[in-house]
Amino acid sequence: MAGEPDEEWDNHLDALQRAATQHQWMDEPRYKRLFRDIEDRISGVLGTGEYEWADRRVFDSVFDQSTLLALHKLIQGGEIETLDFPIARGKEAHVFHATTANGPAAVKIFHTTNAVFKSLSKYIDGDPRFSGLKRRHRELVNIWVRKELRNLRRCRKHGIPVPMPRANLRNVLVMDLVGNENSPAPRLKDVSVDDVEDVFEKLITYIAVLWQNATLVHSDFSEFNVLWHEGTPWIIDVGQAVVEQHPSSKEFLVRDVTRTVEWANRNGMTVDTAESVLRVIEDPAPNLEPLPGLD
Repeated sequence: MAGEPDEEWDNHLDALQRAATQHQWMDEPRYKRLFRDIEDRISGVLGTGEYEWADRRVFDSVFDQSTLLALHKLIQGGEIETLDFPIARGKEAHVFHATTANGPAAVKIFHTTNAVFKSLSKYIDGDPRFSGLKRRHRELVNIWVRKELRNLRRCRKHGIPVPMPRANLRNVLVMDLVGNENSPAPRLKDVSVDDVEDVFEKLITYIAVLWQNATLVHSDFSEFNVLWHEGTPWIIDVGQAVVEQHPSSKEFLVRDVTRTVEWANRNGMTVDTAESVLRVIEDPAPNLEPLPGLD
């Protein structure tokens, strides 16, 4: 009806108003100084010039007040020199290429306003390492980062090739970059390997070592979470990995093996899922050499 407000336009204006007010805290002198201190260090991911010229979608979804404070401390502490460009974007986190005094790094910044973390609580509830902790959203995110850090260290202790964690603060995790100086290694799903059987054997061995020696289950093991670097598969995204005592650990283990078998069969092998599960559970897993960089 003529003269009535346009509901869609009103919603659009409301969204613009929320975006305009979301970062009002940056008008406070303290935070203006803080942002000026690190603006040139993160210009590679935000664009150049003043804040208003930045990519607001990236800024709004990743660089909130808590994240900027964490980055400021990591930069001041020498863990990060610059954030250069994004190398992976997901529902839970963005990953950025970073320059550091110790060479290139991957900086994983977990979203603090993303409701998807509510669905990830099933990987925390039941894990005795994190029992009794609060379940507010921001605390859940911080728990998740600490969980990924501990799982990375546990994997490396048992010889599983995963990125070496360097530092973390709140929702920011700094790791070695798996790849060359300027770019990350490709995912297994994006490459064609010459010896599929050899890669499958390595992946099944990793799953068995995790289960038998590290008492962990990755819980999201697939070609999407495996990088192909210098002829070796590297495992990433271990935040959701659970210990054997978790009530769903066996279900997650079967899922991990199933996805690995499916990848092998799509690439020319004929592998039975049930036999592969039995291999992981019953055949003695090798003791792999620990990887360097452990505390």
